[in-house]
Amino acid sequence: MYWQTSRRQISLDLPLVMAILNVTPDSFSDGGQLVTVDDVLRQAERVIAEGADILDIGGESTRPGSSRVPVDDEIRRVVPAIEAIAKRFDVPISIDTSKAQVATSALAAGAEIINDISGLRFDERIGEVAAATGAGLVLMHSRGEFEQMHRQPPVSDVLGEVGDTFRIAIAKAKSCGVADECIALDVGIGFSKTQDQNLELLAKLGKLAAEFHSFPILVGASRKSFIGKILGESDPTKRISGSIAAAVIAVMNGGQIVRVHDVKKTRDALTIASRIRSFE
Repeated sequence: MYWQTSRRQISLDLPLVMAILNVTPDSFSDGGQLVTVDDVLRQAERVIAEGADILDIGGESTRPGSSRVPVDDEIRRVVPAIEAIAKRFDVPISIDTSKAQVATSALAAGAEIINDISGLRFDERIGEVAAATGAGLVLMHSRGEFEQMHRQPPVSDVLGEVGDTFRIAIAKAKSCGVADECIALDVGIGFSKTQDQNLELLAKLGKLAAEFHSFPILVGASRKSFIGKILGESDPTKRISGSIAAAVIAVMNGGQIVRVHDVKKTRDALTIASRIRSFE
């Protein structure tokens, strides 16, 4: 199995680690750390050496309470970073955006994957951009408009809700001309889900992986608040152990891509888990 992007086929024989590089001042865990292009290049070099398979560049925070960033500002944040990384490193770059204009500029700068937290709900033109360029496309489960994504009342059946939303998003993407092999699905850990629902999604991920077996499943649980609540840890940077546990469980239960802040520790844990699974 592989994931097709505009520049390559990415093998899914082993779990993929997607490293988070936020060029934002206000992300919940690492906002303001990558201010200059040199900062981004140093971080990119570090996480690639640590085992990152994909670099996910984001210019708009989606933390609870965040506000939308104007298109021009988001482009100014992400394009120089993407251009610099693409010139220096041969690594797949993902643009974390839900705006078609930003996606277009990012792909022209060297990105090859669009990571859309809205699953084409905010801007369906992203599907057209992905189809026209052959870019990989991540469709994430979320509910509500941007400012309300973390404030929606919980649903009674989270697995059913995520599955229904995936089917709608996949249909939209395919109607735009996006090929199946370009699509990946993200269960949207932490987005209008209770603590128990986040845990249920991780525990029962295999059901979704089986139903949507043609598409790689992505899980982004890294440092999120449900981990902090369980561990009694308010500082996101001190939730690494819990984040690694969530990543390993996700992969053991059918996930193929994990989006993380702590690349080396996650990669090491997944290497051991993969070796163990080879004896099943």
